[in-house]
Amino acid sequence: MSSSSAAAFGSADSTAARRNTKRPKYSKFTQQELPACKPILTPRAVISVFLLVSVVFVPVGVASLLASRKVVEIIHRYDAECIPQSNSSDKVAYIQNPSADKTCNITLNVHKHMKSPIHVYYQLDNFYQNHRRYVKSRNDEQLRDSEKWDSTSGCKPEDMANGKPIVPCGLIAWSLFNDTYIFSRNNKNLTVNKKGISWKSDRDHKFGKDVFPKNFQNGSIIGGARLNDSIPLSQQEDLIVWMRTAALPTFRKLYGKIEVDLNEGDTISVILKNNYNTYSFSGKKKLVLSTTGWLGGKNDFLGIAYLTVGGLCFFLAMAFTIIYFVKPRQLGDPSYLSWNRNPGGH
Repeated sequence: MSSSSAAAFGSADSTAARRNTKRPKYSKFTQQELPACKPILTPRAVISVFLLVSVVFVPVGVASLLASRKVVEIIHRYDAECIPQSNSSDKVAYIQNPSADKTCNITLNVHKHMKSPIHVYYQLDNFYQNHRRYVKSRNDEQLRDSEKWDSTSGCKPEDMANGKPIVPCGLIAWSLFNDTYIFSRNNKNLTVNKKGISWKSDRDHKFGKDVFPKNFQNGSIIGGARLNDSIPLSQQEDLIVWMRTAALPTFRKLYGKIEVDLNEGDTISVILKNNYNTYSFSGKKKLVLSTTGWLGGKNDFLGIAYLTVGGLCFFLAMAFTIIYFVKPRQLGDPSYLSWNRNPGGH
């Protein structure tokens, strides 16, 4: 056999061997040879980073805190005072009695000028909308598509009433908040605009324009508010707001907007219907009037968090600076950090 044929035979064997091997094809990615940035954390670099973070975070925290402090809020808890003295011993029986008069009058004092629009919220405490069974008790197909009006899977126990499907079904819709508020100032009614209080994406995509309530709140136990059978779900914004469940047991939901300014010293009279039962689970109900700023409603947490992080970084930068000048340490040769280089860069 000639040397050339032997070489060809050997080459064919090596090619076949490479085909049969499980070794992946060579690349810089699989061999972890891609260029990488490996910064050396010198004292100057660490101090500079901490100072940069503090310079950015402290002004942002101050601005956020000032914006939150400019928001004016009026918060009034009314669940306790709206129970007649004669029924104070059995609040649950009073609130569940359909023939009892639930009308209640409260007064709100404006302590600072409130610029419109003024958002009206109801706040519930100790109400766990995030409970797993509660959150899942709905049928999104039924809410969205009129042809799926009889689709009630996942809605038990509020799926059927009197042998007919409920639209909208489920515990979330069944427990719709039903306290109402009428505001007046100087014996003149203040109109509450209830349009546009829900998310536009919810109105357009989650609740159908041709889906109407059917057989709703017709069971033996009434959970909350009733719905107008002649108005499609996409226009029933109280329901849409309520069905966007809250993550925490204390939450606020938008009731409407007052689109006139309230002046300092104004007295707002509120006639409310105390219909919603929070007494069975020791819940609380509050009425909230609030303005908004460029960051939204009143929330000091964001500003305090930025100030805390910025202040901590500034403190660490100063501490490291003092240590660096008082007791400096000589840096080693960084070339020793690389496995494929000789010490000293040779």
